Amino acid sequence: MGGFFGCASQHKCNKELFYGTDYLSHLGTKRGGIATVDKQGFHRTIHNLENAYFRSKFEADIDKLSGNLGIGVISDTDSQPILIHSHLGKFAVVTVGKIANLDELAQEAFKNNTHFAESSQGDINPTELVAILISQKGSFEEGILNAQTKILGSCSMLVLTPDCIFAARDRLGRTPIVIGKRGNAFAASSESAVFSNLGFEPDYFVGPN
Repeated sequence: MGGFFGCASQHKCNKELFYGTDYLSHLGTKRGGIATVDKQGFHRTIHNLENAYFRSKFEADIDKLSGNLGIGVISDTDSQPILIHSHLGKFAVVTVGKIANLDELAQEAFKNNTHFAESSQGDINPTELVAILISQKGSFEEGILNAQTKILGSCSMLVLTPDCIFAARDRLGRTPIVIGKRGNAFAASSESAVFSNLGFEPDYFVGPN
């Protein structure tokens, strides 16, 4: 399964990302990751969670993750977030779901002379594949739609850019995204239960596709 949490704030959001992602630890046991962005660029940390809890792995990193925008993920499969340099600019992606036609989409990418840098248990990293599909179009909105159109199965995502976070729920609505709001920040989460301890109120549920 897996879960993700994103935050866009008027102030540093590293603590919200730390606790918001930690609250989703019950959704996955393999990998955890956080990425933020500020004027200096992107900052990312990923840890294996198979032998330790999220908090113990990330406590030493959290103060290094500066910025008012960030995304975090608990994954049962691949290492995330993925950082990408593309014609759209630099961005980071986290995903939750199951891509049923992963092999077919990878073969299509190979035919276009695309390579994959990341691996997941010796195979294609699904989140990197999503990032490639996003980069095939002329804008993030068009790229996310391209990914959702081509993917069979389920894939919800958060896309972090230097300017904003895009939250996109999978085409059939199998995995939820709820938007939370407080006076100086917004958040996007796989579960609304994380909001109460961070001062957010559920604002709306993102619809399918």
